Amino acid sequence: MTLRLPGADGGLRSYEPRSEPLALTPGTPFTSRTVFSAAHVVADPYADVSPDSPAALDWDATLAFRRHLWSHGLGVAEAMDTAQRGMGLDWAGAAELVRRSAAEARSVGGRIACGVGTDQITGGSLERIRAAYEEQLAVVEESGARAILMASRALVAAARSPEDYLDVYGHLLRQSSEPVILHWLGPMFDPALKGYWGSSDLDAATGTFLEVVAAHPDKVDGVKISLLDAQREIDLRRRLPPGVRCYTGDDFHYPELIAGDEKGFSHALLGIFDPLGPLAAEAVRVLDTGDTAGFRELLDPTVELSRHLFQAPTRFYKTGVVFLAWLAGHQTHFTMVGGLQSARSLPHFARAYELADRLGLFPDPKLAEERMKNLLSLYGVNR
Repeated sequence: MTLRLPGADGGLRSYEPRSEPLALTPGTPFTSRTVFSAAHVVADPYADVSPDSPAALDWDATLAFRRHLWSHGLGVAEAMDTAQRGMGLDWAGAAELVRRSAAEARSVGGRIACGVGTDQITGGSLERIRAAYEEQLAVVEESGARAILMASRALVAAARSPEDYLDVYGHLLRQSSEPVILHWLGPMFDPALKGYWGSSDLDAATGTFLEVVAAHPDKVDGVKISLLDAQREIDLRRRLPPGVRCYTGDDFHYPELIAGDEKGFSHALLGIFDPLGPLAAEAVRVLDTGDTAGFRELLDPTVELSRHLFQAPTRFYKTGVVFLAWLAGHQTHFTMVGGLQSARSLPHFARAYELADRLGLFPDPKLAEERMKNLLSLYGVNR
């Protein structure tokens, strides 16, 4: 069966889907890297909601996807950007997601870390921002999960100097019961975070970020860098105190950053590992054997798909992630909280399907093909 897929030029091209998926099965835990996949949420397609309503989730499908990731040895980074925090998922929904996912992790022995932010408020004083962080930190710690201190829109709006960041983060780290992961999310993922750490100059911002880590190395498990700048991440990780991990959040350069060099490597906390889960897990197990070339051979071909999903405006990458989850059979529909399924074009979806299919990511290629045909038909293609 040949599909006619729309291209960015406005025309149609022929594509012949592959007939067999990659043969990827669950395997042993990783030994050389700590790897988290930031996981998407599955909307309830029958909920009578509007784009600005509180999120309505399909809990069974949402938790089943997390079990899928855990079965392949990946950790789950919960209630993060990939789960549409601040783009359809409010704090009430995120808190419930944290509690349910943490309980599910305990039941299957899965690794989990959860996002802590300030999205229950829209602004206010530094004191109010600290209190918002504290409320979310308490929920995550009570669930038994590791905390990820996420960047705060409220903090970047209220802070007047780098010292304000040092004060807020220092306060939170002193009171955290376990080491946390610090997350620096760049403005390409959220334009409201421009100037985080007190400066739009990335060198100055990096200095403040590292100052926070250096002041509390015993309370920082690691740092997650999402700036899409490989050299900056490498330079930063070489300046981290001993024992503090660098988790790459670079969805453009992750193979070389995870592989590392003679001076070190990055662990991973990536949104692209949501659709790549089984393949990424297989690659890391190859790396565990010391076979860096084999690792790169498996993972390098996935970068084209990742760059496509994360193309500007990067914050809409979640749409492509959920689209691929639907094609792969992890959910029965392509509906997203906040109506975000409308955030990408049909040519974008067509290219995502083609790239994922070539990689063998769909467990049932025929199902993916039929669902792609249905989407094309909805848009008036192939009728």
